[in-house]
Amino acid sequence: MDQLMLKKGTLNDKVVLITGGGTGLGKSMAKTFLELGASVVIASRKMDVLEKTASKFQEAHPGKILPLACDIRNYNEVETTISQTVKYFGKLNVLVNNAAGNFISPTERLSHRAFDVVVDIVLRGSYNCTLAAGKYWIDQQIKGNVLSITTTYTFTGSAYVVPSACSKAGVLALTQSLAVEWAKYGIRLNAIAPGPFPTKGAWSRLFPDEIQELFKPEKKVPLGRFGHHFELTNLAAYLISDYASFITGEQIVIDGGEWLKGAGQFNFLNDVPMEKWDELEQIVRKGKSE
Repeated sequence: MDQLMLKKGTLNDKVVLITGGGTGLGKSMAKTFLELGASVVIASRKMDVLEKTASKFQEAHPGKILPLACDIRNYNEVETTISQTVKYFGKLNVLVNNAAGNFISPTERLSHRAFDVVVDIVLRGSYNCTLAAGKYWIDQQIKGNVLSITTTYTFTGSAYVVPSACSKAGVLALTQSLAVEWAKYGIRLNAIAPGPFPTKGAWSRLFPDEIQELFKPEKKVPLGRFGHHFELTNLAAYLISDYASFITGEQIVIDGGEWLKGAGQFNFLNDVPMEKWDELEQIVRKGKSE
């Protein structure tokens, strides 16, 4: 199967900045955007990782990929990154807030500094980048586009990842609020809430082997599998393309039904063997006749 949903050239006129673009889903999105014709800036604190990723793309897409070191927790660095992007490519059209930090822990075991680490990257980093990009677009009269990678627990919260839950919920509020406020400038903001899309770094930190032995994450997904990166990157490419020009303020879930399964009060009955239903039906009928 061709892993590109959109036709090549769809993003020819787009310059995209991806935070956390050197690894994981950020790297996968960069690959898809480049294949669709976009020019891409990948940014993070680790320049060696960025350069390694950029070198892999450079041969197939010469002059279309630019690695820039940036600590998104620092607003001045974000503004510098945008200035460097504009200097190199002439403009910036799309921001992808992808950089994140997370770890599993009972909340009472966290120090306030550990809480700060996640909030500073996820929430502060996202609003720093969004604010800086928005100011640039409004000043230059560019109809910009922000895509943020959130989580499905923006709906529900989640135990054991409380700093991330607080931060991602804030990113969703940012997305929905500015989608209305900045619509008059032609700026769109949307979010993708992924389910399980394993990546080498983040996945191993969240689910070390010891925890994976306790439960099988894929069993939480009604479709019975993890997501493939190209499924998410195709959605991302669509949302930043002109084909999605009437979509703004939305958080689109791509999780194989995982969060709905967890939310439904009686969804655990999926685990009841079929032969047991005959017994249960007889018990119910007997109860009605008494």
